[in-house]
Amino acid sequence: MFRCFFISRAWALWAWGGLLSMVVLVYVTVQQTVRLNSWYGEFYDLLQKPEQAGGLERFWGYMQDFAWIAFPYVLLRSLEKFVASHYAFRWRQAMTLHYLPRWQNTVVDVEGASQRIQEDCMRFARQTEDIGLGVVRAVMTLISFIPILWGLSKGMAIVWLQFEGSLFWVAMTTAVGGYLLSWFIGARLPGLEYNNQKVEAALRKNLVYAEDQRGRMDLGEVLALFSAVRFNNFRLFNNYAYFNLWSNLYTQTMLIFPYLLMGPSLFTGAITLGVIQQVGNSFGEVNNSFSYLIDRWTDVTELRSIYRRLTEFEKALQADLGQLV
Repeated sequence: MFRCFFISRAWALWAWGGLLSMVVLVYVTVQQTVRLNSWYGEFYDLLQKPEQAGGLERFWGYMQDFAWIAFPYVLLRSLEKFVASHYAFRWRQAMTLHYLPRWQNTVVDVEGASQRIQEDCMRFARQTEDIGLGVVRAVMTLISFIPILWGLSKGMAIVWLQFEGSLFWVAMTTAVGGYLLSWFIGARLPGLEYNNQKVEAALRKNLVYAEDQRGRMDLGEVLALFSAVRFNNFRLFNNYAYFNLWSNLYTQTMLIFPYLLMGPSLFTGAITLGVIQQVGNSFGEVNNSFSYLIDRWTDVTELRSIYRRLTEFEKALQADLGQLV
């Protein structure tokens, strides 16, 4: 999965050059969000006292500053997505060209081999690139916003939060707690996803055979395969219902949480409206970065099941060819 792309001379330019390009784009867009966070503080301070001298002129100036931050950000994020799409397809192409000749020459009967080459390679490359790039963005966001959030922790009205870097520690603690609960609640999902791909592949294989010769189709067997698909999907739906309930509750709580922490400081006059907006944005960026994989847990679960299927496929080819593939 990785060797055929990252250690291959034929794909070195895309594997490493493309990766570097995406990391640079992520870095630049993260810096734009840092600039936007500073803009929030100054702009909302102006809105809090609109009657101050030159207020309207400053308002239009902030609108212009916002355009210089937001429009390049939108352009760069679109470019990042474009490069990432090509990157994922090149990775899929490298895997496909690596697997096809080996599968053609093997005598091993691998369950769902066609699906593993056609669909699993595509989904693995796409999900790995997407989640991996998200992790890079989360790390860069943490590096950029932790000092900001640390500095904004001063002037807390809540007594138990009056210590150095309190907002950062709260953000990290809630994210770690969210990870642990997510892991516990979603523990069964990877196995269910793996089983789901297996029963779907069995049904698809039977239907593909029937396309060439309709008379070969055993209706009872096909319906039995579909019943297995139905049973496994219903189990998935039930388990995802529990996880989605927890995930949505966590997300909505984290949206309001920084305002619960900073609200008393605003009403005691310790901070301004601009500061509370900066705190809300910075806390959200840090907490979202810490809890990135919670938000992407469904995709992580799917990726783990795909990785398991492709690993089984590689082991089967390796056992037959007697060499590392």
